[in-house]
Amino acid sequence: MCGITGIFDTRSKRDIDRAVLHRMNESQFHRGPDEGGLHVEPGVGLGHRRLSIIDLSTGQQPLYNEDQSVCVVFNGEIYNYRELIPELQALGHVFHTKSDTEVIVHAWETWGERCVERFRGMFAFALWDRNQETLFLARDRLGVKPLFYALLDDGTFLFGSELKSILAHGGLKRDIDPLAVEEYFALGYVAEPRCIFRQARKLPPACTLKVRRGGTPVAEPREYWDVRFSLDARIGDEEACHELERRLTESIRLRMIAEVPLGAFLSGGVDSSAVVAMMAGLSAEPVNTCSIAFADPAFNEAAFAQKVADRYQTHHYVDMVESDDFDLIDTLARLYDEPYADSSAIPTYRVCQLARKHVTVALSGDGGDESFGGYRRYWLHLMEEKMRSALPLGLRRPLFGALGHLYPKADWAPRVVRAKTTFQALARTSVEAYFHSISVIRDAQRDQLFSPAFKAQLGGYNARQVFDRHAARAGTDDPLALIQYLDLHTYLIGDINTKVDRASMAHSLEVREPLMDHPLVEWLATLPTSMKIRGTASKFLLKKAMEPHLPRDIMYRPKMGFAVPLARWFRGPLRQRMRDDLLGGPLLETGWFNRDAIRQIVEQHESGRRDHSTPIWVLLMFDAFLRNRLDD
Repeated sequence: MCGITGIFDTRSKRDIDRAVLHRMNESQFHRGPDEGGLHVEPGVGLGHRRLSIIDLSTGQQPLYNEDQSVCVVFNGEIYNYRELIPELQALGHVFHTKSDTEVIVHAWETWGERCVERFRGMFAFALWDRNQETLFLARDRLGVKPLFYALLDDGTFLFGSELKSILAHGGLKRDIDPLAVEEYFALGYVAEPRCIFRQARKLPPACTLKVRRGGTPVAEPREYWDVRFSLDARIGDEEACHELERRLTESIRLRMIAEVPLGAFLSGGVDSSAVVAMMAGLSAEPVNTCSIAFADPAFNEAAFAQKVADRYQTHHYVDMVESDDFDLIDTLARLYDEPYADSSAIPTYRVCQLARKHVTVALSGDGGDESFGGYRRYWLHLMEEKMRSALPLGLRRPLFGALGHLYPKADWAPRVVRAKTTFQALARTSVEAYFHSISVIRDAQRDQLFSPAFKAQLGGYNARQVFDRHAARAGTDDPLALIQYLDLHTYLIGDINTKVDRASMAHSLEVREPLMDHPLVEWLATLPTSMKIRGTASKFLLKKAMEPHLPRDIMYRPKMGFAVPLARWFRGPLRQRMRDDLLGGPLLETGWFNRDAIRQIVEQHESGRRDHSTPIWVLLMFDAFLRNRLDD
């Protein structure tokens, strides 16, 4: 795992300031503390920070082809590189290293921009071809590895693994994009391809980008892959279990290739437990496993993780996270560069911190919920879809819209009588309803929160358009497949992968996600809904396949997740900070927010009348982003 960055002059061959490139590269030192390298020639500069994982002695970057006309900087892993090397050697290419990085330059020479279609892995790379006067950028299919870029007014093109490397150049305008702010307050993150700053962009997953001198320097990103939910596999439960186990084993085996200490996260949930169980069967030595225990028993899964660790006799490491572990707010703001509001970033940061004490590479269970159908919201959405299908939208919208408006909000009441959200969902289309269900701050509350001046800047834009855009390309109207497709293109990339990449790289730890192996994801997309959710049971196939390997109480218990006690924090130890930050300072100085609406949120939460912990956290992290931006 590494950090990459670079400068390209799209208009001429002006000299690259080596000191500036060095500054950009060193801003990502945490991503690669082992080595740093620069390539500079007229009009082009590439930078690389290395975390050594494979080919420790000769895998330095930037790395070149035989005549040094092609140069690459690369972040990630190409897991099938050992298969590609002999194929490329047979075509006449000479390898000087044993690294997966060298595969990229020779694959480019052989297959051009379609080389990415041959790669199986997680990656973001930039390749300079002097003969073609072309800079080529690429990102992996599921957006595990990040890549930011920007075209400045003077024709300078910048890129980097993290936004901070582009900011370190000094030429990027820091004008905030109001549409990005709307996306953040709806989703808790800024969705690809948008960036919080107008002048910058994220390269979308499964896309490449060609940049050339003269003419139109930056082409539109080209998509080279997408998952298709055909749901057409004709396969029984037993055969599907065997096939899943085979595919999981292959994916995990590929991700256990390393020349440094390797282990796994173990939360006690079914995804990470399945990964550890398969790793144990592939390893001659005990697997290293790392868990976080919470002082608050309501959030603590440590006993379940210990049960798996005992079964497979792993070298198990546990760190206790105190209930009031909220000192990371400002650290996270600096780490994520953009506003980011998933509070589970706190325990994720801590488990990465623990893991790095013992290993350099850790396998995780991320991506399992999206592909296997694990979220509770999936089951609820399917129940709502049955009701939505009983009446046409023309009848549902006015009927349930009125009921949703009139029915009181009842957070305090038993769940069975909290019908307001259900009524609101039934008044919407499937995509509208799903967007509403996952929004961290919903449309009505954002409407109250934003000032008239800011809403004018939005010009009617709503973050739901992100979902509409992806839904139009989903190629399926199956209720579960549609929302899985939406999550694979939004939540998985913008929230989960962003969280894990920044938290792990902050500690120079490489995290690999075997459940995001793209052939596995493609195969799962061919399976019918009943293989994922059967009755009220989620992740049916994964749990069925893991029954010989894991205790039933690991698999068939309620999902907990990496939660933190926000509601209590904001009525206790963070109460004064909440008031100081939200009712004064840069947040209100923007002029984008309604002071009275924020005051009402704060006072209702303090009194216990309402639980506004989520919108308060979203506001607090945006305030922390603003303060961090002003401090740069």
